[in-house]
Amino acid sequence: MRIVVLDGYTLNPGDLSWDELKAIGEVEVHERTDFTVQAIVERADGAEIVLTNKTPLSVSVIDRLPSLRYVGVLATGFNVVDGKAAEARRIPVANIPTYGTDSVAQMTFAHLLNLCHHVAEHSTDVRSGAWARSPDFCYWLNAQIELVGRTLGIVGFGRIGRRVGEIANAFGMRVIAHDLHRSDEPNWPGFAWREIDELLELSDVVTLHCPLTPENTGMMDAQRIARMKRHAFLLNMSRGPLVVDADLADALCRGLIAGAGIDVLEQEPPVADNPLYGAPNVTITPHIAWATKQARARLLSTAVRNVRAFLEGSPQNVVNGVM
Repeated sequence: MRIVVLDGYTLNPGDLSWDELKAIGEVEVHERTDFTVQAIVERADGAEIVLTNKTPLSVSVIDRLPSLRYVGVLATGFNVVDGKAAEARRIPVANIPTYGTDSVAQMTFAHLLNLCHHVAEHSTDVRSGAWARSPDFCYWLNAQIELVGRTLGIVGFGRIGRRVGEIANAFGMRVIAHDLHRSDEPNWPGFAWREIDELLELSDVVTLHCPLTPENTGMMDAQRIARMKRHAFLLNMSRGPLVVDADLADALCRGLIAGAGIDVLEQEPPVADNPLYGAPNVTITPHIAWATKQARARLLSTAVRNVRAFLEGSPQNVVNGVM
């Protein structure tokens, strides 16, 4: 059983072990693979099982891998694999749906709290000597914002969105949510379902936690952002292409919204002149909301369980309908 991991470095830069996977078969782990058909096919040729995080498995790649029987995506999002091409070959594609719920929710509030208090900026200013020179016992560089009583609008109310809502409720925020598939309504004071445009108009903070689809790509464009309150914050820990970077940068520069916290961008790695670099009051982290060691360990463990389940004839977490 030949198993090839096309891009294992971000999942396991050396602080986790591949031994559990190696117990299943002959494992070949590549830190990274060029995103060309030729490079991918050369790496995966002869493999029955291929695991990928961001290396694309297009129809051209899948058609050139006659030994391929199973594809495991080392992430929740699975748009890097042509699911229909795999389905035509009866190749199941499985993802990792639940590993990062708490880590992503935690990062969401890391961004939100930083927008409220600008902790790092104040620390840097203090270390530069500004507090020592201050005539007063305290000072602040930005308005300090309390979250109690403010409205958090959650777009995408799955596992992560609901966990973010739980934390917001604990902070004393009112939570409203939009989702195409409404689950059980939580028993939080003031909770309500809202259509997306109404949610944008009512929220003091808007946070995105939905999967990327052709229908919602670019959903937060200039028109949608303009619906938000001028004092509102936009958070995106989900998928970069949900937001049009240039439109968000323009809205921040024009003061149409007060700030943004984003862990993802339209293109990753981003271009050197991404317009958000020059926008005011935006914090950008390099797609690390998922990357706590605990979350990555859960991801790797689930990936191995997915492979074992496939080999035992009962595939789990299959996203392309091949069972």
